[in-house]
Amino acid sequence: MNTPATSLVHEQPSHSSAFQNTLSPEVLRERVPAVFAGGAHERTSPSYTFISTARVLDALKLAGFQPVEARQAARAKSPVHARHLIRLRRRVETIQLRDAIPEIVFLNSHDGTSAYQLRVGLFRVVCTNGLIVSTGVFPVWRVMHRGDVVADVVTAALQISERFETLATAVERMERTRLDRLQQLDFAGEALALRFPKDVHGGLQPSQLLVPRRAEDAGNDLWRTFNVVQENILRGGLVRRSASNRLTRTRRITAIREDVRLNSGLWDLAVARAA
Repeated sequence: MNTPATSLVHEQPSHSSAFQNTLSPEVLRERVPAVFAGGAHERTSPSYTFISTARVLDALKLAGFQPVEARQAARAKSPVHARHLIRLRRRVETIQLRDAIPEIVFLNSHDGTSAYQLRVGLFRVVCTNGLIVSTGVFPVWRVMHRGDVVADVVTAALQISERFETLATAVERMERTRLDRLQQLDFAGEALALRFPKDVHGGLQPSQLLVPRRAEDAGNDLWRTFNVVQENILRGGLVRRSASNRLTRTRRITAIREDVRLNSGLWDLAVARAA
């Protein structure tokens, strides 16, 4: 079952200041206590090697990666062992995108339910949205809790960052791809089916996902269409009619698993339409 997550997100950053928003150890400890767990959950097997996320982050920092956003599952039975997600950026980024910054998405838990996972992400400055690239485009690096694997995690992060240029190419291709209104509605319909796989659009119309929340997002290119749809899906607040015919609003997606699932799926939909 997916669980809501607590989160720390810096408000209204500019592209130039986005690299200054490093989370201090004190903030991480307050917001994501699982980063500083003192040991593994009692249910883990004898072969499980405990290494705190804090130690891994220290090694990543030495390699040039700094944490800029962090959250963890809020309803976990053991908060100190809960699934948590850290987004990291390179201290000096050489890949220049118009309105986004490449990131590494790091996931872990100390209860035996997750290996160390590293994925490719994007931070979109204009709306502070965190995108996550699908495994179909960039593989997920998984490092099992077996032995002293800190160096393996760092190596995975470096290998991911070497492919940021490919990520930039994918974004630029989306920016060049124009969609007519019917194509936009079709894309939004596929996104609704992804969000509500058992509820045939969940009482929403595809057109509702295409309403931008800021003037900068108005346009018919695939990149902006994708981001408008992603924000409406993830942030919620859209009026819909429930199964009992009541008017209600869609909820914000806060569960880490669901966030990753929807972000990855939406990226796949967008890549499939890129020219």
